[in-house]
Amino acid sequence: MASTFGKIFKITSFGESHGKAIGGVIDGCPAGIKIDISEIQKQLNRRRPGQSQITSQRQESDKVEFLSGIMDDITLGTPIGFIINNNDAKSSDYESTKSIYRPSHADFVYEKKYGLRDHRGGGRSSARETAVRVVAGSIANQIISKQGISIKAFVSKVKSLEITKNYFEYNLDKIDNSIVRCPDKDISKKMISLIKDAKDNGDTLGGEITCVAENVPIGLGEPVFDKLDADLAKAMLSINAVKGIFIGNNKTEAFGSESNDVLQNLDGKTKTNNSGGIVGGISNGNDIFFNVSFKPVSTLMQVQDTINDQGKKTSINPKGRHDPCVLPRAVPIVEAMTAIVLLDHFLINKTNKIL
Repeated sequence: MASTFGKIFKITSFGESHGKAIGGVIDGCPAGIKIDISEIQKQLNRRRPGQSQITSQRQESDKVEFLSGIMDDITLGTPIGFIINNNDAKSSDYESTKSIYRPSHADFVYEKKYGLRDHRGGGRSSARETAVRVVAGSIANQIISKQGISIKAFVSKVKSLEITKNYFEYNLDKIDNSIVRCPDKDISKKMISLIKDAKDNGDTLGGEITCVAENVPIGLGEPVFDKLDADLAKAMLSINAVKGIFIGNNKTEAFGSESNDVLQNLDGKTKTNNSGGIVGGISNGNDIFFNVSFKPVSTLMQVQDTINDQGKKTSINPKGRHDPCVLPRAVPIVEAMTAIVLLDHFLINKTNKIL
């Protein structure tokens, strides 16, 4: 099972949703970097369950414990190992579905591929694993922020309800003022109401998250198979419930004369930024921005038809604590994976320079 992401800055994650702990090992982190541990915990708190009435009510402190690679808050250049204990797992909630395949979950394919599966909350396929990415992403973000790079993500669409302004028309520093993490106050209220209604009906919702990376230098990205946009796409599609990514403005129905970005100067600035800051798989100095599409959460608090491991028709009425909409908690995950990709390419770019 592939559990490692990255080429120089690598994160390997381990653990299951209802196991003793989840954790990770970071390889390739430069030495001598001052790390703010409280900032890492802040990002974990943004992702953790139980943070509002529109998220899962599982109560996890998500306190990270570092085992190696950091001394006196300074990176040593050695592997950074860490764990996050699972303190509020209720495996009994899943006993009734032990031999039943939950619709649109990974239960069936995991069992067919490996011959067995962890039925407790989906085991390895659970979004619980993404907490590990947030730790690595926070470290990556702290490093690239020293280069002036800023990464902000926000919820831009829930079901068919979406914002109508461009990202640069909002104050993205105040995303967390909304529990749904949408920068538009009016749309945010409507999104919260929509999610609450879905929760009351035992249903779920999908939508989109927009991510913006500012001050990314020119030259990140390796043609032809390790393009920056290709690696961003892989990073986003590795997140639970993500089904698509679109980088830049959607100009698929436009003429080329309407979509081309005209260069304004040798700093790479263009009159428009329809390409989303990446051309030919390489960053061009403009803002990188993209939309990530999430499907509705697969676990419904409703009776559904399915089959069991004997192939017999049955029904399922799930228990447990689940998000009616993953988008608010997925914002820091999208930011984290973006930071990991950008730092990885930043380090790759440095190795390709003639000294």
